[in-house]
Amino acid sequence: MDHLARPVSGVGVVLRRDDGRVAIGHRVTAGETPSWSFPGGHLEGAEAPVRTALRELAEETGVVATTGTLFAVCVRTAGSGVTFAVHVPAPAGAELAVTEPHAVDAWTWADPDDLPEPLFAHTAAVRHAWRSPGVPLAGWDLHAVAGGVALDR
Repeated sequence: MDHLARPVSGVGVVLRRDDGRVAIGHRVTAGETPSWSFPGGHLEGAEAPVRTALRELAEETGVVATTGTLFAVCVRTAGSGVTFAVHVPAPAGAELAVTEPHAVDAWTWADPDDLPEPLFAHTAAVRHAWRSPGVPLAGWDLHAVAGGVALDR
């Protein structure tokens, strides 16, 4: 019954400061090639994507935000992965902390058009959906969410 298994669903968080820079972390998860990734993670149960984004953001970076907007759904064409892309405005004075060093050993703020490489595949899809809406990306079906779906805590 593997063909009926629920697809892996996660979020990619574009945490953006007023100056346009975004949070990106150096991903060092065991068994994976090191890469750079936006904050994010898997949905738990029936958790809504924006709520997941706010939870994962706090767990991974220590940044507590209260609002976010779903702006795209990124579906991996080879496999069963779905990534919900969520924009979160960074709270004033937000500082990034390494809270899960086994997964991410460093966080930084970067220009979204000049992110460090290599990018984690889901991060590349989220950035593409954000910076190049409507432009195809090999290996992904990208779907914009018209008007966004917002959540305020």
